[in-house]
Amino acid sequence: MLKRAKTWGPGVLLLAPTLILVGVFVYWLIIENFRVSLTNQHTAKPSSKYVGFQNYTNLLADPNFQHSLWNLLILTIVFLGGTLIFGFLWAWILEQPAKGEGFFRSVYLFPMSVSFIASGVVWRWLLSSLQTSQPGGERTTGLNRLLDSVGLGALQNDWWSNPTWGIAAIAVPAIWQLSGYVMALFLAGFRGIPDELREAARIDGCTEWKLYRHVIFPQLSPVMLSAVIIIGHMSLKLFDLIRAIVPDANTYDVQVPATMMWVKYIGSDYADAAAIGTILLVLVALVVIPYLWYTSRAEKR
Repeated sequence: MLKRAKTWGPGVLLLAPTLILVGVFVYWLIIENFRVSLTNQHTAKPSSKYVGFQNYTNLLADPNFQHSLWNLLILTIVFLGGTLIFGFLWAWILEQPAKGEGFFRSVYLFPMSVSFIASGVVWRWLLSSLQTSQPGGERTTGLNRLLDSVGLGALQNDWWSNPTWGIAAIAVPAIWQLSGYVMALFLAGFRGIPDELREAARIDGCTEWKLYRHVIFPQLSPVMLSAVIIIGHMSLKLFDLIRAIVPDANTYDVQVPATMMWVKYIGSDYADAAAIGTILLVLVALVVIPYLWYTSRAEKR
């Protein structure tokens, strides 16, 4: 017994603080959040009356919450598609034999070092909805002013103020910030493909398109999956960038579950806020768990 304690003791003592902190501040808070979501605590006054899943059914039937889910879907599609396209394109350019790779790699990766809050403040100015053709148009700033100055004033638009597609404008700064990260993933994938495979395919008569289709793209599929999972779950949790660009968190045009949860929370509607948090947790789990299952199986192979 004493011998076993000497063997396992140091490891347990080393991990114990981390396990306790994770247990209390992650899993216990998840359980407590779920408990609150099952109560009728819709005011600051404490309440523990159990209402089951009533808060969830009310939320899912609420047109405002449905609109926030629709916005989240648009944001995820545009954010994910943009980062994958630009990330792959930049990685493909850097993969070609050329000078200055280190410089351009740093340029592409630099946006990642900026916080969403800091970049959001700048993009709030760039995505100003005021147009030069509108009253007060002399105060137009950002991209609308740039488009007008180069003769493309017809392309001016209201950006995030558009009630239907405004949330897609929020994805633009997110794409700018995360494309470099996806580029790094794809570039590592490109570098992991042995040159012998490419040479063998070319000797067998493959054109460049067939080389990419049958050799390179299949080799990059694990990288693609990782990028989809990472960017996808970041999109589901995106809050600070939206909050920095749009000062009013209750703005209907760019409402997503994360901002709606914040509005409910500061309005002391703790039960609905907790229910939205649980729904977000489930959505993130639906994205992350398949990835963990896939990587676990890949490691075993």
